Amino acid sequence: MHPALRGDHHVHSTFSDDAVSTLAENVAAAHAAGLTELRLVDHVRADTTWVPEFLAAVAALEVPDGLTVHTGVEAKILDTTGALDLPAALDGVDRILIADHQFPGTDGPWSPSATAERLAAGLPADDALDLLIGGLIGAMRRHPGNQLAHCFSILPKIGLDESALGPERLDAWAHTAAATDTLVEVNEKWGCPGPAAIAAARTAGVRLVASTDSHIASDVGRYERVAALLAGKGAR
Repeated sequence: MHPALRGDHHVHSTFSDDAVSTLAENVAAAHAAGLTELRLVDHVRADTTWVPEFLAAVAALEVPDGLTVHTGVEAKILDTTGALDLPAALDGVDRILIADHQFPGTDGPWSPSATAERLAAGLPADDALDLLIGGLIGAMRRHPGNQLAHCFSILPKIGLDESALGPERLDAWAHTAAATDTLVEVNEKWGCPGPAAIAAARTAGVRLVASTDSHIASDVGRYERVAALLAGKGAR
């Protein structure tokens, strides 16, 4: 087993409005799966107010011996500068998960459908890929010491593929992650990043972590696509 598979670094609870399991249920599931690390993560926006409550609830959990629990909040990239949709009160959060839920546009976040429309209207794919990599690099530099969530999951939603990124963009992305102590998660739900990005990250010395992006406790620590990707194979 790849060592990264002993952890799950992106697990949602009922603090996220699209998840169904409690923090305690996720901890129990992680222990049952034999994990040694668990990152409890929920979605935030600039107007989110419950982060102190979330942290207090995590601190009150009974954590079994052998399991280390970390915290995180997941926030979307807003634009090409790498600004994130974050609340002000984040004291005590271990890592921010930098997410490509929307496309980092020049004038703010573009929805996947709006980005696809721009591509169809003549935005060159290479220009769009430069915007994406620029936004990711900007976010890592502005918010060092954090984690990239399901990186490049936006690409199939806009009709592009990771293979179009090419070695030069991936090299810049990976070396920025290494220089900023940014973890790169290999995500079960979205099957990303792909083999070329993982290879670039390894070459640059980036720490790769596994995640299910679970929204229900029964998925915690259950890997198929991540195991294949970490073994150097394409995700199924």
